[in-house]
Amino acid sequence: MEDTTGSNPQSVGFTEKLKSWLSWSWTYICFIWFGMVLIMIYVLRSPLKLQETLTSASVFLNTLTPKFYVALTGTSSLISGLILIFEWWYFRKYGTSFIEQVSVSHLRPLLGGVESSSTTGLFSSVNGETEPRPSVSECKVWRNPLNLFRGAEYSRYTWVTGKEPLTYYDMNLSAQDHQTFFTGDTQQLRPEDAVMQKAWRERNPQARIRAAYQAIEMNHECAAAYVLLAEEEATTITEAERLFKQALRSAGKDINLLVYIKRRLAMCARKLGRIKEAVKMMRDLMKEFPLLGMLNIHENLLEALLELQAYADVQAVLAKYDDISLPKSATICYTSALLKARAVSDKFSPEAASRRGLSTAEMNAVEAIHRAVEFNPHVPKYLLEMKSLILPPEHILKRGDSEAVAYAFFHLQHWKRAEGALNLLHCTWEGTFRIIPYPLEKGHLFYPYPGCTETADRELLPSFHEVSVYPKKELPFFILFTAGLCSFTAMLAMLTHQFPELMGVFAKAFFSTLFAPLGFFADKMENFMPSSFWHQLTRI
Repeated sequence: MEDTTGSNPQSVGFTEKLKSWLSWSWTYICFIWFGMVLIMIYVLRSPLKLQETLTSASVFLNTLTPKFYVALTGTSSLISGLILIFEWWYFRKYGTSFIEQVSVSHLRPLLGGVESSSTTGLFSSVNGETEPRPSVSECKVWRNPLNLFRGAEYSRYTWVTGKEPLTYYDMNLSAQDHQTFFTGDTQQLRPEDAVMQKAWRERNPQARIRAAYQAIEMNHECAAAYVLLAEEEATTITEAERLFKQALRSAGKDINLLVYIKRRLAMCARKLGRIKEAVKMMRDLMKEFPLLGMLNIHENLLEALLELQAYADVQAVLAKYDDISLPKSATICYTSALLKARAVSDKFSPEAASRRGLSTAEMNAVEAIHRAVEFNPHVPKYLLEMKSLILPPEHILKRGDSEAVAYAFFHLQHWKRAEGALNLLHCTWEGTFRIIPYPLEKGHLFYPYPGCTETADRELLPSFHEVSVYPKKELPFFILFTAGLCSFTAMLAMLTHQFPELMGVFAKAFFSTLFAPLGFFADKMENFMPSSFWHQLTRI
């Protein structure tokens, strides 16, 4: 063992030195090597009989019929078209070029490039120093505070459209949450708890419902089973509320169950139009369990207060939760922007503002909008109805498209209710991107935008939804290159088939023009160097 470990550093060091030497030689001497190879080929053209070989090759090419060239260009067009189709499919699915990814991952390190890192490079400041990053919460998936009911809302969408609004990844996260929330405080699970543990893991909804009824048969006071039935089997909000009330009576002193059930009962009251009752339930829940701020109950409260148009109460909630020491969300940032925009939006005019300048209140509103857009740049497209909305997922990624969908789904109506607010947003939101020209490297008010949101959002959002990508990616070079190559070779194949003689004349003229500088350079070399020198080199 000692010999092995002792020899490893030497072998690793030798490998690194060899790799660095090869990289250096490739980077700085490749052009010299290339020139030397050309010179040696020219010098040894007589011993290698290059002239005779080129002559025989030209005779062979002249004997080929136009059909051969049609087949050649057609095959080239077909192959480049297949590559184009694959590249386009890969880009649409994964957001990057396959050829580019392979080049960066495998070829770039061999050619002396710097391997990409998730922590350095992308998030380095202007001075070259790496900024501190929240490594844990950067791409952490959060439970959607306003997630819908599966039986009463998600299933209804599936019945109408035939599309599944939830991904398996999203439902699997929910199953893990439920197992965590509803595991009893006792050291040993009861039989009905074991059944419910298995029920949450079932992929088939009917199997989950059957397991819930099985748990109720074992114990009529199994609150977790009533919760599952309220979430999965109830086809209306009223029926879900009835089952949640039954679960509340059976919950006992299990804090996780109590918080979950009371929150869902408050959401039922909000959906059934009893908004003041919902607000009271949410306030009581926040007072009763003040340490459970991670559940983001205040976001439910903000939405309900906005529905009541109780803007003073909304401002009071924001004053408590829109703090620099607390984590932000799209609901916090955009609600703050809405309140400031509402104060000036009814009289705002872009033409008047460009003439007289922005007032202090208008400047505050614009800065709040820029702050919100920097936090989540995907939201304005949904608020301005530039993209179609879908049902929000059960889990969201902060600053991602999933959070934008969840926010806009519930808050679009509040922005429409504030006169002129959407017009102010439309006129100012794109100005944010001038403040942060390199969002992946350096932010203005927040950390740089995380580069992992697109991948996580593709897992959380259904496949029929076009995921919003920020910053917007340009079409990869290799897709453009293969598209141009496919079109060009297809055009050559068609022209060669239709006009074989004319294309033959054109090809000869093209190649003679192409190789004319080489011939001129060779003649100059022969005139510059004495003939005896070339003779001696040839003999060597």
